[in-house]
Amino acid sequence: MDNLLFDELLQEIFLRLPPSAASAVSLVCKRWLILHRNCRSSLSLRFPSARPFPLPAFYSFLSCYPLLSSLTVVLVPPANSTPVFADAVDCFDVAETHSSLLSDHLLLAVASNCRHLRHLRFTPGPVSPSALLSLSFSCEHLCSLCLSSLHPLSFRWLTSFPSLKDLSLMDCGSIYSDDTLRFDSDDYNHHHHDLVSVSFKSESELPLESLCLSGIRAGDCGIGWLWRSCTKLRRLQLRSCEGTGDGASFSSFVRCLPRLQELELRSCRTIVDGVLLRLAEYCGSLHSLLLYDGGSRDGLHSFISRCRSSLRRLDLRLPLDLDNDHLSAISQNIRGLVSLRLQSCCLVTGQGLKTLSSAVQVGLEEFALISCDVIETEPGLLSTLGQSLRGLRKLDLSYNEILRDKELISMLISCKNLVDIKLRGCRGLTGAALLSMFKSCKLLETIDIKQCCRIETDTVESFLLNSPRLRQVHIEESKLTGVAKTWVSQKCIEIIS
Repeated sequence: MDNLLFDELLQEIFLRLPPSAASAVSLVCKRWLILHRNCRSSLSLRFPSARPFPLPAFYSFLSCYPLLSSLTVVLVPPANSTPVFADAVDCFDVAETHSSLLSDHLLLAVASNCRHLRHLRFTPGPVSPSALLSLSFSCEHLCSLCLSSLHPLSFRWLTSFPSLKDLSLMDCGSIYSDDTLRFDSDDYNHHHHDLVSVSFKSESELPLESLCLSGIRAGDCGIGWLWRSCTKLRRLQLRSCEGTGDGASFSSFVRCLPRLQELELRSCRTIVDGVLLRLAEYCGSLHSLLLYDGGSRDGLHSFISRCRSSLRRLDLRLPLDLDNDHLSAISQNIRGLVSLRLQSCCLVTGQGLKTLSSAVQVGLEEFALISCDVIETEPGLLSTLGQSLRGLRKLDLSYNEILRDKELISMLISCKNLVDIKLRGCRGLTGAALLSMFKSCKLLETIDIKQCCRIETDTVESFLLNSPRLRQVHIEESKLTGVAKTWVSQKCIEIIS
């Protein structure tokens, strides 16, 4: 039979297999192994930091996958002593390194062997602009790039990636001296001799539409050039940032705001108020805002009251900065919400939530109340919210450990359009709540019931058998009976344990 199947037909079959079976076909014979590698478009590689790195083997390994369009290369912490560097088929030992030199060699190996790359996540260590330029020459169609850090902190190499739409830099804060960081000044070409043959424009319009930066310090050089060049930015994420760069970089940062559609600020307390103030003044296109662990009550209230954008998605984790006054301002000024997510909001009461739900009840499709004490302190709140929010499609009540069956069931009776329910860490729930779901939520497709210790295996089995539209379940594998596993396999339900 194997001789009757053409290579093209086998590859087409391999592409249609689920991930769990795809890795097994390469073990059948050498021919299947080669064909499987030749048609593989996505690969994830991990390596621990404990042994000498076989760089030639890395080159050879990547050469076996000529059609890769997506590649992930990640450093595993030293605590993991098991060498895992593979696509679940090929395994060999790899090594520790934190030097930018070795990171550059690894990146050059990627550039030499993966010329069809469109998505690259590369986090073994800091890389140099010269290595990134080599990558640009080989992977001219690269549209998404994630790096751990740069040495020196420079962004001029971005002008060599004409197709790059998405950039993520996990650590802008550098272990190097401030003098080292000044290589990205206007006379960059004169300082960095490795790039002397490359001519950079002093001002360039980058194609970037999505940008994620972590750890920016107030004195970091080169960030201002990046802000001035990101004229097409649609999505911006800032994490653990103390500033927006050196000198007048904040004024350059403001230039990115007018077209911004999505903004995420995580643990950026020192700059949140300034960013929100400018956002309210200059941005009229923002439709999604995520704000975690930062800001002030007055700054947030001012933004909500003055916001000119038609915000549709709000995700807030502000334990001591969000109260009923903010919810009241949202109900008055932001009426087009389709998604509202609140986490650990200790100062919010049931009255504030009821006022808000009455204002946004028509269009709200996603609602999250994660680890919020108000569910415990105000019985009957969920029932009232459910009556107002009858159009909900997604509900997240994760990590409310005191949530009881009666409270949840009373809400689900009113929310019959739910397709996604997350109850992770709700230790007070029992099987009664689960069994009520397939009666009230006929459209349910995804559910997360991990860490719900009072829900038993027999209840899970009954739930799976009676939920015909279910497609994905987050649950511990130990709670699946043999019958449940058979049913899951037959109905192609994805189990995430």
